[in-house]
Amino acid sequence: MYDILVIGAGAAGMTSALYALRNGKSVLVLEGDSLGGQIATSPRLENYPSVKAISGEAFADNLFEQITDLGAEVEIERAIGIEKHAEGNFTVKTEYNEYAAKCVIIAAGVKHKHLRTKHDREDLVGKGVYYCAVCDGPFYKGKEVAVIGDANSALQYALLLSGYCKKVYMYTLFDKFFGDANLVKALRTKDNVEVRPNTNVVDFLGEGELSAIEYTDKEGNLCRQEIPAVFVAIGQVPDNAAFANVVDLDKDGYILADESCKTRTSGVFVAGDCRTKAVRQVSTAVGDGAVAATNASLYLESL
Repeated sequence: MYDILVIGAGAAGMTSALYALRNGKSVLVLEGDSLGGQIATSPRLENYPSVKAISGEAFADNLFEQITDLGAEVEIERAIGIEKHAEGNFTVKTEYNEYAAKCVIIAAGVKHKHLRTKHDREDLVGKGVYYCAVCDGPFYKGKEVAVIGDANSALQYALLLSGYCKKVYMYTLFDKFFGDANLVKALRTKDNVEVRPNTNVVDFLGEGELSAIEYTDKEGNLCRQEIPAVFVAIGQVPDNAAFANVVDLDKDGYILADESCKTRTSGVFVAGDCRTKAVRQVSTAVGDGAVAATNASLYLESL
């Protein structure tokens, strides 16, 4: 039985593990997708205190090395349920196993929000429609690509792609960006980036792979652009339904918890982007991880 089981190996989850380990607790971290979470797909991390610039992948690798050196166990398995027993311990079920723990920290993060189009072309995801420019952008070196979105992730994707793609078209719903001013300023210097404001991408076209997109312009005209790849960055959504028996969720599916990171169930804590909060950044995820693990350790000491 582990002292603390952490669900999620993003910035919040791995920071939770770090603080728990430094408090002398045994820790298991479960990750259903890829180590590092959302930050691992970020081209450049430039707003983390004391670090001028680092790739999201390198940041995640450093954190992973730090916790494993301290003794964290990590399993690539997706948690699909949490059960609390009468004696107060927990069983966390995955697709393959069950693990026992004295308390649980949910740091499941969020996943990419998919763009819903007229014909719901989910069959083109991974075949010209992508949600990670870091992962899939290099396949389109020297070609024209499109980015859909108007906030930090979209700006970062466009800047990254502009470095090796022939041209990058940015489709935004409004006539302004909602990201950091320095990213917008950097984007404006790129001659091979064309912003198409007041547009709404309504469909993906192609047989077997993407060949074009359809969008409406400011006047409502239906337009078409031939393009081999589009990178969608329109936000994230939580995936907490599997834990609804031990936590309360808001209308959008985020786990209800304040800055203490405590949930309605004693012994279950939450950290990072999957909880209700006003700001979702890597620094706030790290802060949550420290708080959740500290409170979890205090909880264990009180048993």
